[in-house]
Amino acid sequence: MRFDEGYSGKVFIMSRPTFEDADVILYGMPMDWTVSFRPGSRFGPNRIREASLGLEEYSPYMDKHLEEVNYFDAGDIPLPFGNPQRSLDMIQDYVKKILDLGKFPLGMGGEHLVTVPIIKAVYEKYPNMALIHIDAHADLREEYEGEELSHSTPVRKACDLIGPNNVYSFGIRSGMREEFQFAKESGMHMSKFEVAEPLKEVLPTLAGRPVYVTIDIDVLDPAYAPGTGTAEAGGISSKELLQAIQYIAQSDVTVIGADLVEVAPVYDPTEKTPIAASKFIREMLLGWVK
Repeated sequence: MRFDEGYSGKVFIMSRPTFEDADVILYGMPMDWTVSFRPGSRFGPNRIREASLGLEEYSPYMDKHLEEVNYFDAGDIPLPFGNPQRSLDMIQDYVKKILDLGKFPLGMGGEHLVTVPIIKAVYEKYPNMALIHIDAHADLREEYEGEELSHSTPVRKACDLIGPNNVYSFGIRSGMREEFQFAKESGMHMSKFEVAEPLKEVLPTLAGRPVYVTIDIDVLDPAYAPGTGTAEAGGISSKELLQAIQYIAQSDVTVIGADLVEVAPVYDPTEKTPIAASKFIREMLLGWVK
């Protein structure tokens, strides 16, 4: 499968015309087969693209212009509806090809389970990697109602793969008692409720390491992002998440890939959720691609 094969939909603002010349590959993962509450995140990537058309190409946060980053929007991976395992296998293979070509993968979800195959592909190339996880939910369950393939399990699967001491979660305000107990006892880092300041404190300890970053849009308070499958009151502001993205950009960590997931536009007629998500993607492009 070519990365741009058959794709004729909208693309993220200022996407370059060819895959071959791009340093960054932006791609969508339209999967919501395992969500536990409200489906619809499979429509997230395209709405983020559409919302991006209202953005300025210049970022006053990074003092950079999108023309300074060579990226290509490859469209959505054509995932088989209702087949989680095959979908995950396809995502892993897709990201592995991007990494093998020396390009930076930047994914848009889709439910959070899509991050698992990405981490597998990244870990294969960077066995000393760390994971920065920004989310409302711990996502540390081993299964959900008997199903191991669930969007409530990706961080636990990451801990099992790369070791809990290499996993750093921020903004967490929801989960089972057992999940918080696991975080406390396993050696992983978990910061509850806040993101920017605790992240700023941790980043120097990750200096020089390859880091993958996954952001669940529901880390934002529903006032800022109602368009998500499992909204949680008490979240951070868009301003704080922008600050966190800046802190990562200003740090000495080497970001080797990232994703932003769980945008479900059907629950947000105001479109503030995809509008915010598109701005975060812009800042990630401008700040994290070295």
